[in-house]
Amino acid sequence: MIEGEVELKVAIITGAGSGIGLATAKMLSEEGIAVVGVGRDKDKLAKLEAAIGNPELVATISVDVTAKDGPSLIVQCALDRFGQLDFLINNAGIGSPTPLDETDDDSLDHFLDIMLKAPFRLCREVIPHLGEGSSVVNITSTFAHVGGRRGGPYSAAKGGLKSLTEHMACEYGPRGIRSNCVAPGVTRTEMVAHRFADEGFKRINVETTPYPRLAEPEDVAAVIAFLCKPESFMVNGQSIVVDGGWTKTKYLSPRVTRTEWVEPEE
Repeated sequence: MIEGEVELKVAIITGAGSGIGLATAKMLSEEGIAVVGVGRDKDKLAKLEAAIGNPELVATISVDVTAKDGPSLIVQCALDRFGQLDFLINNAGIGSPTPLDETDDDSLDHFLDIMLKAPFRLCREVIPHLGEGSSVVNITSTFAHVGGRRGGPYSAAKGGLKSLTEHMACEYGPRGIRSNCVAPGVTRTEMVAHRFADEGFKRINVETTPYPRLAEPEDVAAVIAFLCKPESFMVNGQSIVVDGGWTKTKYLSPRVTRTEWVEPEE
């Protein structure tokens, strides 16, 4: 590296084609970090490339993160394109889970494969290429911290990912590799947009959040970006919850407390 030049840093981001992943990719690239965007939808990945607008700071790969060769293909793409790895953001996920007693084995495997097994395998593939000052950020959920209705396999996967992250912080921290979780609450992404037509969903989430609005993808991306900066070097093994206080309070908005009590149907 020529004296005075800033060393290029490289981040892998799964689920990079939309929502939190897209917002994170754009934010990191604006800070001069090269992004390897991972997703299945080639059209969304093309939009990611266009949004970053600098071919020197972006590479994309269309791959199923649950595929047997998925992790090796992703890491090789990053190494071939940029020659190094510094950050891993495991963000790919799915929604609309069912309660435990309504979840069949195929559905359980689907959730665990995408949101626990795939991050586990990608972390395993990436760790040998990370050095001092690098960072792994696993995107979990408020459902990894509190019980919630209809959590089922989603809660199981996110809770497992939180525990995996804490293990990694202990195991690889001495090598200067930090591992942390970012746990978003309900965030206005494509994955949950349809839920806002459900009055019950809004009451459970909007009316119980002691902040004037719910999170946008950029709110979560900003925390992820912080965990990739030198200013966060002493943050390791932590879960940063981004939910406007939803998990830590018993807030009810005036709209809810003023409504008439209705006895439940027998």
